Amino acid sequence: MNQAHRAAKAFLAQHGRAPLGVWSAPGRVNLIGEHTDYNDGFVLPFALPHRIAVAAAPREDGLLAVTTISDNGRAQPAAPVAVADLEPGSVTGWPAYPSGVAWALRRQGYDIGALGGDIGAMGGADLVIAGDVPAGAGLSSSHALECAVALALLGLLGHELDAGDAPSRQQIARWVQHSENDFVGAPTGLLDQTASLCCTKGNVLFLDVRSGESEQVPFDAAAEDLAVLVIDTRASHSLADSAYGERRRGCERAAELLGVAALRDVAVDDLPSALGRLPGELAPLARHVVTENARVLETVELLRAGKMAQIGPLLTASHESLRDDYRISCAELDVAVDAALSAGALGARMVGGGFGGSAIALASTAILDDVRRAVNAAYSERAFTLPRLFVAVPAAGAGRDETAEDRQTDKNEHDA
Repeated sequence: MNQAHRAAKAFLAQHGRAPLGVWSAPGRVNLIGEHTDYNDGFVLPFALPHRIAVAAAPREDGLLAVTTISDNGRAQPAAPVAVADLEPGSVTGWPAYPSGVAWALRRQGYDIGALGGDIGAMGGADLVIAGDVPAGAGLSSSHALECAVALALLGLLGHELDAGDAPSRQQIARWVQHSENDFVGAPTGLLDQTASLCCTKGNVLFLDVRSGESEQVPFDAAAEDLAVLVIDTRASHSLADSAYGERRRGCERAAELLGVAALRDVAVDDLPSALGRLPGELAPLARHVVTENARVLETVELLRAGKMAQIGPLLTASHESLRDDYRISCAELDVAVDAALSAGALGARMVGGGFGGSAIALASTAILDDVRRAVNAAYSERAFTLPRLFVAVPAAGAGRDETAEDRQTDKNEHDA
């Protein structure tokens, strides 16, 4: 059973009626371009097949009621909250993520209080959430949740994604970022939301965060006898509680000292001069951002030229920069990368915010089992919890899902 069907079935069991619809959004892997998004730079993510699905229907009492479904099928409802009372700090823990989205949409004029019908009527929504994006793995489970909730609430209001009167995917991504930054309190950039909403099957998304311009770049690793192996270290992390915000503030301060709008504006050729004008604690941050942007651009050029195997050293250089200059790696990530490279991977690096989460390795399919064994052996030697390993394939972005109820409605309309 896929996640949309799980969510719809659980909704029926929880509320005694079918949902009005089910919307879902994927997790993501960022091939390269880490911590460049909030520096107005370049990123290159792709969506995972793993998704968070939200089954939704309107209420009439002005409350937002959210229930999650665990892996074993157990319903875990959160205390309902009044939509009209949502403000930063009013909801804590995991319910802050869907609540923050409702708050952000209200600020844009999309108020689920209008779901009651007449203006001024009490509204609200029931949401039931099911998913298989690994939490805490640096694969953007929280953003997948937020994007799916945003589509569900907009859908309940009659603004179906990609319809004529609906906000664009890029607009929704910015609203989700707003909810996470200002309601949840996590200073994230725009990479994860945009990836979840805008990636397409079989492609990586080359995104210029500053301009919003993007390109779908074909990425069929299997056709090149290659694979992207995700290594979930199971070392948990929290962007809100980690040094993520400290790094972001450091980049902003470095840009201010250099007299530029963002570190994106520093050219590689000008880097030595720029670093000489920065204090010692900020220079490594600037060096990572500037060189990482250059690595993204070089990776895109290689992919356009059909030279996928040649991007491996760029991935490894990205990890070294994140480890040594940005200083956000950890023992589990470094061991995963080193073990994969020692087994013959073409390149490997950590992904996500850092301090835990996942790494990726680009390897020939012929040695994929060798890479898996090497990583597991290295973890066993150090008494680390064994990682979760899977091959990542670019999947579709967020959207409305067809459930069994949708198909029956379509069939009835066709028969009529």
